[in-house]
Amino acid sequence: MELDTPVLDDHMHLDPDHGRGIDAVEDFAHLGGTHLLVVNKPSWHLGVEAGDPDAVDPAAAGEEFREVFERTIKVVEAASDVLDGRAWPVLGVHPGLISRLVDERGFSPEDARDVMQAGIEVAAEYVADGEALALKSGRPHYEVSEAVWDASNEVMRRAFECGAEIGCAVQLHAEASEDMSEVAEWAEEAGLPAERVVKHYASGRLAGPIPSVMSEKERLRVAAESGEPFLMETDFVDDPDRPGAVLGPKTVPRRVRWLLEEGYEDAVRRAHVETPQSVYGIDTEATLSE
Repeated sequence: MELDTPVLDDHMHLDPDHGRGIDAVEDFAHLGGTHLLVVNKPSWHLGVEAGDPDAVDPAAAGEEFREVFERTIKVVEAASDVLDGRAWPVLGVHPGLISRLVDERGFSPEDARDVMQAGIEVAAEYVADGEALALKSGRPHYEVSEAVWDASNEVMRRAFECGAEIGCAVQLHAEASEDMSEVAEWAEEAGLPAERVVKHYASGRLAGPIPSVMSEKERLRVAAESGEPFLMETDFVDDPDRPGAVLGPKTVPRRVRWLLEEGYEDAVRRAHVETPQSVYGIDTEATLSE
């Protein structure tokens, strides 16, 4: 079956230095994939250890994230050359960094918060300049101390503030849940509409943010039958040390084909045309001609 529709993977990582890089994009495109949102890998996976626990001003560490963001933008440009549509960067700070800073490098939760907020603010500069599409933030999906949890929530709230200031969406990496209404309310309080907050690695049902659904059939069936906005993703990690981790780059186009065979044409349009437009302001149909 030919896919007469845009096909967007909402959350993929690419590592041209140590992973498959553009080869993964070619696999995605060969199966019918047309558009990608490429999220920067965790900073420490790219050799960037931002911040010094003894520094007078931890916020100055934000500048150290630029290497991560620049490398992501560069690989996105290469990915766009392969696709019938295009790719966009999503930039930010992985919420797991707080544990690395506190548990392994001796930061206080407050100083770790300042480093991460500074990184978010630098990422927002790229979005404001048109070099990236959206921000990434969140909070740990595993058990942490109350102080680390509070600091993580403050980082996420700062991302919402930045998203509101520059008018962009925020993708969240967070705990598994089908109800994140409180988080969506925090975004609204910051001036960011809840429909511009995306929960990455979501199940097919979610109250609050927009679910970016992991492309497993049962999750997708729930999302398709809900009638609600949703996106599709693989969270492809592009890590040679974890070759079977999460889902491969061919998965989203394969699942779109399955959804169409199952009669979910409206859901496919919702996930790959309507929701990308409402959340990110991108036109996946018009960009097919670029």
